[in-house]
Amino acid sequence: MRALTGRCLCGQVQYAANADPAIIAVCHCKNCQKQTGTAFSVIVGIPKSTLSIHGKLKRFHDTGDSGRSVERSFCPECGSPIITDVDIMPELTFIKAGTLDDTSVVSRK
Repeated sequence: MRALTGRCLCGQVQYAANADPAIIAVCHCKNCQKQTGTAFSVIVGIPKSTLSIHGKLKRFHDTGDSGRSVERSFCPECGSPIITDVDIMPELTFIKAGTLDDTSVVSRK
């Protein structure tokens, strides 16, 4: 098991998890495109119970392509997207890969 750590752009939100990624994916849905400002979002799915967050997150309640709930959490100060929780996979939380301290995790799986 590896330690995953990361933070937002301004550093007010930090997180840690002791977990190997359950999934590493690229999401191309329209809402991920709008959130990232590009054609996709690289996400790292980990067991939700392994994640600890320090700092305050703001949440945006969204609806996925499935029609089910998606909760997007981001830093209220700098706007960095941090995690996404999706109703269809309640046991996982998805870290935005760009916020990881060591982004090479996405190429090691």
